[in-house]
Amino acid sequence: MRVAFVAMETTHHRDTEGARRLERVAQQLTERGHEVTIYCARWWDSDLRTFEPDDITYRAVTATPNAAAFATRLPVRLARHPPDVIHASPRPPGGVVGASVGGTITRAPVLVDWFGDEAIGGTRLVDRAAKSADCVVTPSEMVRTTVREHGASSDRTAIVPESIDMGQIRDTDPAATVDVAFAHPLDESANVESLLLGLAELRERDWSAKIVGDGPYREDYERQVRDLRIEDRVEFVGACDREERISIYRGAHVFVQTAYREYFASELLWALACGCIGIVEYQARSSAHELIEHRERSFRVTSTQQMADAIVASGDYPHETIDESLAEYDHDAVREQYLEHYRRLIEAHGLL
Repeated sequence: MRVAFVAMETTHHRDTEGARRLERVAQQLTERGHEVTIYCARWWDSDLRTFEPDDITYRAVTATPNAAAFATRLPVRLARHPPDVIHASPRPPGGVVGASVGGTITRAPVLVDWFGDEAIGGTRLVDRAAKSADCVVTPSEMVRTTVREHGASSDRTAIVPESIDMGQIRDTDPAATVDVAFAHPLDESANVESLLLGLAELRERDWSAKIVGDGPYREDYERQVRDLRIEDRVEFVGACDREERISIYRGAHVFVQTAYREYFASELLWALACGCIGIVEYQARSSAHELIEHRERSFRVTSTQQMADAIVASGDYPHETIDESLAEYDHDAVREQYLEHYRRLIEAHGLL
């Protein structure tokens, strides 16, 4: 299958979760033998319009990120190498409109992958982008609701979650046992304070915790731990790579999710797959609670006291190091969801 990805800004321009998701899917499709081309603004050090660092072809639509020029030139670029399906980022929204024009010319359906972190505002052009796609996929119901508010119909929206590597989880040894794990960049949205206050309520009990992540608020949180007199039981381990995180999660009994903003709670998913009990503090701008709605080994909390109570109650569950039921989120399974959407859209266009 020939798949054209449309993303004016790649991770080489802006390293965001949505951009990483788009490029990860492109790489996974390439590994399955599909022909993948990414149409973007040039990011490589040459004047060549085409760059092929691996098995993916990058085609420069513009020399630098320029939304108007990108949207205008895109249809012609797509027409020169007609794809079977177009997989587009909603940033810039004009790029989706340009992709739709290109799709009309090449008779290729357009799927928009709307992660939620694109920061594209609420203009009429955004509404037009939401309505013009043949299908809009989002990582969560929360983001899907946003897309529908922009005018996308319910039958043209679907959820495709983030994915994890179950094989890597199985192959990674658990770290030393710890009662509570937390992971998030230590920025303005981390909200580690909710966890720390809950742990402070339990200072008379025996427990240990690891905080995974780094960022501008780390010193503030380390100071708060000292102020709460729990510094001897809370360890800040830094950013950690994926293997280290998996090892920590497999050794942990509980994973606590408190961040104010999560379009998809990826670290929570990894932790749940590593056997952790999930404790999620409900936040209006976070989709994390969606992952635990139907899970027995989980708690949803809204206050410091409920946080403390949930940590205590989690002791009633046995420690586990993997949850095979979450294999439905494995990279291969989620990639197949994308392929199913592609096939359905292509068939609806009468091209199969």
